[in-house]
Amino acid sequence: MIHDSSASPLIFGGAAQSPRAALPVLPPLALYIHIPWCVRKCPYCDFNSHTASPVLPEEEYVDALLADLDQDLHAVYGRELSSIFFGGGTPSLFSAQALGRLLKGVEQRIPFASDIEITLEANPGTFEQEKFVAYRALGINRLSIGIQSFQEEKLKALGRIHNGDEAVRAAGMARQAGFDNFNMDLMHGLPDQSLDDALSDLRQAIALKPTHLSWYQLTLEPNTVFWNQPPTLPEDDTLWDIQEAGQALLAEHGYAQYEVSAYAQPGRPARHNLNYWSFGDFIGIGAGAHGKLSHPDGRIVRTWKTRLPKDYLNPAKSFKAGEKALTNEEMPFEFLMNALRLTEGVESRLYPERTGMSLESLAEGRKVAEQSGLLQVEPSRLAATERGQLFLNDLLQTFLS
Repeated sequence: MIHDSSASPLIFGGAAQSPRAALPVLPPLALYIHIPWCVRKCPYCDFNSHTASPVLPEEEYVDALLADLDQDLHAVYGRELSSIFFGGGTPSLFSAQALGRLLKGVEQRIPFASDIEITLEANPGTFEQEKFVAYRALGINRLSIGIQSFQEEKLKALGRIHNGDEAVRAAGMARQAGFDNFNMDLMHGLPDQSLDDALSDLRQAIALKPTHLSWYQLTLEPNTVFWNQPPTLPEDDTLWDIQEAGQALLAEHGYAQYEVSAYAQPGRPARHNLNYWSFGDFIGIGAGAHGKLSHPDGRIVRTWKTRLPKDYLNPAKSFKAGEKALTNEEMPFEFLMNALRLTEGVESRLYPERTGMSLESLAEGRKVAEQSGLLQVEPSRLAATERGQLFLNDLLQTFLS
């Protein structure tokens, strides 16, 4: 498959920039692989996902993914992958044979770290024991299971294809397939959900003993069915009660909150996501995938790929839809919008290491944020206060140029 990389629109931000310092060391490198198909599009979903046809173009898509990766290799020569994340869509719709050919092709191009974390997103309605045993044999060592709820009426309202029993069985099947490290995605603030409903879902998830829980509130996003036909969601007071009671329940059972909506057992945070939130590097391949790569000379470039699967698979079109070099003015916001999602923030030294800019460039915004009670007064760390975590958008506004 031949794609014309010269057809990409290149978008660079701002006028000529004053040079940034060379990066003393490049951050860890991850790979995000987007599989854009689902059995059915959920009414709340604003991800780049598309209803699958009866026969998926697995072979063609794997060929395209590897050709896409080939065009990014020049920017990562000599580096190794610390993590891989198959996101979607529903990556578990793909056969183990297809994913195995893809992983083999990736490793031939970029060395894997000896302890690489490889995560696959999966939905209960696509679980088959034999398939997941085969996934584990490929070296995939972490699952992220999209549960959302265990209650029939809530699942129906969310347009999910599985039922509560299938959601419960998915955890057992994951363990039987050899996965001792898996996440469960669970939503709260669902249509007509009460505090008892939300805590019942959370208790059921905890009873299945995942190593990681992504527990987040349903929001209505543009370009979704729910945006145009909004369901009745809980009142703000109920949402607050759910948040407080749920966090207490998770802490009681040993799930430490390390990010706005991420909770993990000791030593089990998602390495791929930690790299993302701490301004690490990642290649993005697949329809609509985004990437961010640092260069030794201080340049940091974000990229995004062609969104529609039919265009991504069209040899006459470019994989890359665009790219943007981050400007000095954008850097504080770009770094902090991820780092401050972490409950403990990051060490201050990470800012100059990952951006090539001095801590002094944050001084003005930092002073305002500290005086507003949104940022901790701690010279060695950049971390939001409890109030700052609740009002993260307000905190980030203080760092906008």
